[in-house]
Amino acid sequence: MSNLPPCPVCNSGYTYEVDGLLTCPECGHEWRAAVVDNDAVRVWKDAYGTPLQDGDTITLIKDLKVKGSSSVVKVGTKVKNIRLVDGDHDIDCKIDGFGAMGLKTEFVKKA
Repeated sequence: MSNLPPCPVCNSGYTYEVDGLLTCPECGHEWRAAVVDNDAVRVWKDAYGTPLQDGDTITLIKDLKVKGSSSVVKVGTKVKNIRLVDGDHDIDCKIDGFGAMGLKTEFVKKA
């Protein structure tokens, strides 16, 4: 029996390794073996190293230009009820007067 992890897409146990990639014969998904680490827990931290959680209130520490607009979100703007996500931006939120936004943790501090 192999000790390879099951496919993260279809959960098939028939995975095999080819050229450093794990491959699932049932759905065709390929992934790197080193990337699959279900025990790793991501911790988001603000610009000062304070851990953030879903639902926190944050404050901007820098003026941020809004892409596709000439407006600016000013330093000191408070944002309530954030949601932490993986991706190019770490925080999904709604800012009064601007709407839904994605922010990076390096530009915020926990309020």
